[in-house]
Amino acid sequence: MKMSTLSPPSQLIRPCNRRQFTRISCIHRSDSVHFPNGVGWTRADWLSSCAILSSKVVSQSQEQQPSDKSAEHVAAVNGHKTSIDLNLVPIDHNNSNNKPQLPPQKPLTITDLSPAPMHGSQLRVAYQGAPGAYSEAAAGKAYPNCEAIPCDQFEVAFQAVELWIADRAVLPIENSLGGSIHRNYDLLLRHRLHIVGEVQLPVHHCLVALPGVRKEYLSRVISHPQALSQCEHTLTKLGLNVTREAVDDTAGAAEYIAANQLRDTAAIASARAAELYGLQILADGIQDDSSNVTRFVLLAREPIIPRTDRPFKTSIVFAHDKGTSVLFKVLSAFAFRNISLTKIESRPHRNRPIRLVDDANVGTAKHFEYMFYVDFEASMAEVRAQNALAEVQEFTSFLRVLGSYPMDMTPWCPSRGD
Repeated sequence: MKMSTLSPPSQLIRPCNRRQFTRISCIHRSDSVHFPNGVGWTRADWLSSCAILSSKVVSQSQEQQPSDKSAEHVAAVNGHKTSIDLNLVPIDHNNSNNKPQLPPQKPLTITDLSPAPMHGSQLRVAYQGAPGAYSEAAAGKAYPNCEAIPCDQFEVAFQAVELWIADRAVLPIENSLGGSIHRNYDLLLRHRLHIVGEVQLPVHHCLVALPGVRKEYLSRVISHPQALSQCEHTLTKLGLNVTREAVDDTAGAAEYIAANQLRDTAAIASARAAELYGLQILADGIQDDSSNVTRFVLLAREPIIPRTDRPFKTSIVFAHDKGTSVLFKVLSAFAFRNISLTKIESRPHRNRPIRLVDDANVGTAKHFEYMFYVDFEASMAEVRAQNALAEVQEFTSFLRVLGSYPMDMTPWCPSRGD
């Protein structure tokens, strides 16, 4: 087996502090941006290292798979079949002496080249968006002394944790006004990360623009689609005759205006984003409802050990190959044990979105197939939760526990400030 070494951490991650930010991206950019208040960074070729490292990991895993089918061991883990690495000693058939080979050394990873987070060093937390995004504030609330790593896409944040570039990922899952972030529900199923916590963050939107720009001069407002929908009525009340355009994130909208010096465009972003990119606040607190809260989930490579000494929440996803008729039986398994559900979300089954049903009266009918995401207030350490899932497993063809984690019980205030 060939040894492969990774680049030093300094080529993959640069410290994200007040004066300099570098965003992990899978899109090549070579422009340099500098803002009037001194905040600036260079997006260089190393930003594509996440995708490059991913391709190396895939190629290595393919090379390391044993060719002898008798050595393959398969087990079901959370509804999927996966190979079990038994650390078997490979046999070198070209070795004429037939000497036993020593176990191959494990390839170096990022954690081998940088301080481990459990010995006083900071946790590296990936989030989607530019510095100043609400996801960055959620990362700071969950891990106050963390090193926040901005990523340009949700997918990149998942990969950053999977490839050991980051220790955690903080991603929005639902908003009290805009509802669920469906993209992240799909990514939770696609990736193998575990939910280890949650954060509820009050969202305080501001209308920001370049210094000296007046509201009547604006012809466009840009922001994340969720932010635009959360401020729709307020923008109308302000009498702004502007077009609304969606971008990847709120802080990225502020960054874009500052980088291109757009004097006819405003952004919906946080007050901190306005400060970072040298923008002025034209209107403060423009969300349609002051009780505007976004719920974030914290993701890690390994699950945490469930406990019973504090309120826990468990997230699962399930499906059935014979349609949605099983849903009532699943819900009754929780109701019978007095387990409260805090969330239920249905998403179309990507592998089989349509199901054909024969009907003697009207012919062949088509029905949608769904995956169901459920959050319930119980820890997997509780017997009642274990029994409930055991019963659910009897009714479903697919069941996966996304995580059992402590609930965010911190009080929040709808007034300004995080």
